[in-house]
Amino acid sequence: MAERDDEDTRTYAVVVNDEEQFSVWPADREVPAGWRAEGVTGTKEACLAHIAEIWTDMRPLSLRRKMSQGTA
Repeated sequence: MAERDDEDTRTYAVVVNDEEQFSVWPADREVPAGWRAEGVTGTKEACLAHIAEIWTDMRPLSLRRKMSQGTA
């Protein structure tokens, strides 16, 4: 049975992919292909708070680049 989020004591890592999309991943597991550790670890709540602070533009990097080329 899965742990409830409010009882989750595991350590998580913030991970990011090539499109600059962020997620949390259990710190004791290998980061999946296509993702890399961003350098922040902690509780799930702390990692999600960090993501909320830094990930202000949810559009994938490729879309942001394409849109900025259209306005340049």
